[in-house]
Amino acid sequence: MAPGSSGPRRPRLCRVATVLVVEDDPTVAEVVTSYLERVGHRTKAINDGLAAARLLAEMSPGEIDLVILDLMLPGLDGIEICRRLRQSQPNLPVIMLTALGQEDDRIAGLEVGADDYVTKPFSPRELVLRVESVLRRGAPAGPPRVLKVGPLTLDTAARRACKGDVELNLTVRELDLLAYLMAHPGTAFTRTQLMSAVWGWTFGDQSTVTVHVRRVREKIEDDPRDPQLIQTVWGVGYRMDGA
Repeated sequence: MAPGSSGPRRPRLCRVATVLVVEDDPTVAEVVTSYLERVGHRTKAINDGLAAARLLAEMSPGEIDLVILDLMLPGLDGIEICRRLRQSQPNLPVIMLTALGQEDDRIAGLEVGADDYVTKPFSPRELVLRVESVLRRGAPAGPPRVLKVGPLTLDTAARRACKGDVELNLTVRELDLLAYLMAHPGTAFTRTQLMSAVWGWTFGDQSTVTVHVRRVREKIEDDPRDPQLIQTVWGVGYRMDGA
């Protein structure tokens, strides 16, 4: 925990959620669950990677609303748990806990489908705000819309995206990112702008955006090595084409 952290002011919850905390350090687990419960969420805690993987495999969709997942765990690490989870529940939000300064670990977590990460030591209030941000699901502002760009169709109310007749398995942040780009076809955005618009943060590691763009391309492009829909605008960022 970051030293000198004070208790969180009670934010207005987007909704009450059940959060699974997978953390083998009992002090960290206790602080995380305590702060989440103080702002109104329900929590479950587990301290072993293999046990967490079994529990998630046995759960029905909807039993857990979000997973806070430590990277280093006994039995099975967080990377492998997240990889398995994405095969069974691609839409379940995951926030990864990683060590400060370990950029490779953060990128590895994003590569297997984590929606966000928090580095240790962290402020419990920051973690609560990250949880709220992910649970809000970052849907584009305004009334529900059906967005169409090239072969892609995205229903913002149903949070469902298709390429032709094939539904795409997108994580929370992947769908948010795709929706934002599809809502603004032909406009080039910097990574900083996308971080603010999609993640709701004015600071952070911009590799988060880079990795998510790469993952979305792998799911929507005929050839991700030669993307036709999400274009790289050199020196700027990314642009949605194909309208």
